[in-house]
Amino acid sequence: MSDKNPTVSIIVPNYNYGRFLDQRITSILNQTYTDYELILLDDASTDESITILEKYRKNPHVTQIEVNKQNTGSPFRQWMKGILLAKGEWVWIAEADDLCEPTFLETCMHYIGQQEKVAICNVGSVYIDEKGNTINQNVHYWSKEEAQTDAICFDGQKFVEYILYWQNEIPNASGVIFRKEYALHLKNQEWTKFRYCGDWLFWTGVAMQGKVIQIHQTLNYFRQHVSQTTQGRYNGQSYIETFKISLYIESQLPSINSTKRRLRHGKDVRIIRHHKNKQIKQCVMKEYHKLFHSSKLKDYLYFKLHKKLKFLPYTLTEEKDRIKALSLYATKIGKSK
Repeated sequence: MSDKNPTVSIIVPNYNYGRFLDQRITSILNQTYTDYELILLDDASTDESITILEKYRKNPHVTQIEVNKQNTGSPFRQWMKGILLAKGEWVWIAEADDLCEPTFLETCMHYIGQQEKVAICNVGSVYIDEKGNTINQNVHYWSKEEAQTDAICFDGQKFVEYILYWQNEIPNASGVIFRKEYALHLKNQEWTKFRYCGDWLFWTGVAMQGKVIQIHQTLNYFRQHVSQTTQGRYNGQSYIETFKISLYIESQLPSINSTKRRLRHGKDVRIIRHHKNKQIKQCVMKEYHKLFHSSKLKDYLYFKLHKKLKFLPYTLTEEKDRIKALSLYATKIGKSK
């Protein structure tokens, strides 16, 4: 590495993914864009991870290898640790079990260079299984019409208000480059305390400080595990974290009116109603009433009614909100500089 700071800091947070580390780190070292540092973090793994990480200590791109003596219990605390260690202007959280195309960084930096005040640059992903085989399902939310353009740049606050408010459309950190300065300036640090939805809250805070670029290429591979379970939904905690994210966005964006709030809350109720554990469902619904001070049944019926009447021009839906964001608050970006 040269004496000057790198443009990109790549953080690999790992916990017991030793079986994937060599392949993951190789996919990073094979990047066509080379102005980066590599920070390797381990959260007190009990497998062979640390031995594998040590193999890369003398690599010129590796600036730090940090191993925790005790597990933090939160992936987002590791994110924050890496961000504080990063020397680059841009940060890439490259999850230890994921993979990427060699052109991932080069493509992201190309489009970032065409806009000012970019906060987040996100590419499309595809699922892979534990053996690296592609699962026939894309992990992105853009429409066929959007895919006809190379990339789209959103106003960050409008992206949160019209898209991220409804759901986390940035599902995998490995497909994202973000500006370190904005991450350090977050007003709400609750994201580091979340167990399941901290990334959603993090993207929200970062996006509202600048612009969000959506690149219509699948350059990231998001690994799914056989043993992977939706633990957060099973125990109800991810629902409660989602409630808190909705409240935070509403507090930051008063332009979100009462109609939209009821629809958003009603969408959560619809999902929770299908939970199989009656006791957990009751606990989550109790927290819902406590946080929103509204009737879960009325909110659910309100949401359901709007879904049925979505053909009416003035009926609000999640899909219509996205179309509005695209038409009023986004610009198309071409490949050429």
